[in-house]
Amino acid sequence: MKLDSKIPSGPLAEKWTKHKFDLKLVSPANKRKYKIIIVGTGLAGGSAAATLAELGYNVSVFCYQDSPRRAHSIAAQGGINAAKNYQNDGDSVWRLFYDTIKGGDFRSREANTYRLAEVSSNIIDQCVAQGVPFAREYGGLLANRSFGGAQVSRTFYARGQTGQQLLLGAYSALSRQIGKGQVKMFPRSEMLELVVVDGHAKGIVVRNMITGEITSHSADAIVLATGGYGNVFYLSTNAKGCNVTAAYRAYKQGALFANPCYTQIHPTCIPKSGDYQSKLTLMSESLRNDGRIWVPKKKGDTRPPNEIPEDERDYYLERKYPSFGNLAPRDISSRSAKEVCDEGRGVGETGQGVYLDFSDAIKRLGEDVIRDRYGNLFQMYERITGEDPYKVPMRIYPASHYTMGGLWVDYNLESNIPGLFVIGEANFSDHGANRLGASALMQGLADGYFVLPYTIGNYLARAGYGPPGTDHAEFKRGESEAQNKIKKLLSINGKRSADSFHRELGNIMWEYCGMARNEAGLKKALELIPALREEFWQNVKVAGENEELNQSLELAGRVADFLEFAEIMCWDALTREESCGAHFREEYQTEEGEALRNDKKYAYVSCWEYKGVGAKPELHKEPLEFENVELATRSYK
Repeated sequence: MKLDSKIPSGPLAEKWTKHKFDLKLVSPANKRKYKIIIVGTGLAGGSAAATLAELGYNVSVFCYQDSPRRAHSIAAQGGINAAKNYQNDGDSVWRLFYDTIKGGDFRSREANTYRLAEVSSNIIDQCVAQGVPFAREYGGLLANRSFGGAQVSRTFYARGQTGQQLLLGAYSALSRQIGKGQVKMFPRSEMLELVVVDGHAKGIVVRNMITGEITSHSADAIVLATGGYGNVFYLSTNAKGCNVTAAYRAYKQGALFANPCYTQIHPTCIPKSGDYQSKLTLMSESLRNDGRIWVPKKKGDTRPPNEIPEDERDYYLERKYPSFGNLAPRDISSRSAKEVCDEGRGVGETGQGVYLDFSDAIKRLGEDVIRDRYGNLFQMYERITGEDPYKVPMRIYPASHYTMGGLWVDYNLESNIPGLFVIGEANFSDHGANRLGASALMQGLADGYFVLPYTIGNYLARAGYGPPGTDHAEFKRGESEAQNKIKKLLSINGKRSADSFHRELGNIMWEYCGMARNEAGLKKALELIPALREEFWQNVKVAGENEELNQSLELAGRVADFLEFAEIMCWDALTREESCGAHFREEYQTEEGEALRNDKKYAYVSCWEYKGVGAKPELHKEPLEFENVELATRSYK
């Protein structure tokens, strides 16, 4: 299979401008003839739907939530990056580009990453025009703060509610188009199949989550904006509904899955408190601007934190990475926390925690300043833990968060299936092996507002309009497959809940394909997952019927996909015999315990092709070429 990334020729800084001119256009009158389906209403999907409808396309939008406003993007608290250089501290498009390439440990495409940095400033202007209430300095300029992996302040924020406020901006634009009739909204609808006709993506099969009705919908192009697959670990910072189903069903129809083993572990999560827990809560990375991370120097020190003298504390990130300190990138910070806890210096009842301490910042700035910056985050922490972070340090520990892997796309955000576009976290394109904080919102809005509206027009102009009717044989086949899977799940009538299988799968993935991986563990996982999947299909208990609101059935379908998808992650991690970014193979590390890349063998995108349930997928490689940055050992010291 030949992978054509369609990266434009010419200097890096001119590629996107040149490419926009070279793309074919659809005239305003002809846009009304085309129909586009978008699955997902987060920042990527919501902004894309609003923008494409504003251009004149007929857009149908599907989400499984009861409202587009409930997409998981609301949970992104800390901020959004942009190279505005309002602080006059040396930021630029090039520096944002380089920080992102370096943060991803040189495993992303130069051209895509540069474009992301280039359009970042436009995002801020767009959102301000929509009324997003970014924080401002005394003089009126938008305020900035720092995030991990950067030595400049480029993160725009709305207290600890940035994702929610940005989503409200996109939602208001989307609502305007719904009101005009340019967008048809289908809430409480879950995509179960991608329909491919004559090699092109032309529709989807969905289940109405209220009535159980299976219906088909056709369009000239399909856009997936369905987020990441972090819930494969069961415990994660993702909303419980987040899943891999839409992307995985596209994969089973021939779309390549790229870099699935690149999963980000976030260092700033409230620690697990018991086996009864079903999700974890993220504390924003913005807290690391003023909070200092430490553990006791002595193993097994159980004294309250305020009783441990300063000279008996190990501010380990400041010690190990003096240039970046507590704002070291997420993968490095997470592994460092695991390391000190494995040494027996973790805090809390479980020993799986480190302190995030604001006492110095409160003394230096005053409690009112800290309350103004982080008040809602401190309040959330206290409600969950019963501890007041103004008086005692927060306790944090790494947890599954974001996924850098996703469906493979070219420079146009189009998958290897013509007509199937993938945006936001659902694609792999911009972050390499590790995402820097505050870059998820940036990518989602860049894709939706400023990239896809150009590139999808190029496909539509070439392919012509007029999607097949839903009576086509491929739609009927998709409906039949969806119905048969539902019937099978409901007929097993076993003794275990889908949730129990999900929890067991999560334990396997966290243990063997989590913060650290090794050959023996990955091979063990590849033995355990098929056995667990076989038991699932013999012993799962799904209560209720299809023709009703049935959350047990919804969960079972998603877990079934996770049980297949988890194997691809392990194959990818096993095949990549190097450490890079969030993919840390224990066999490949420096004497100081840092990730050890192998650029001669593994400077490529791993693209996996479906070969059947339980069969090893076929690996295709897209070589990564670095013409503008020099491959270097990543250092934050």
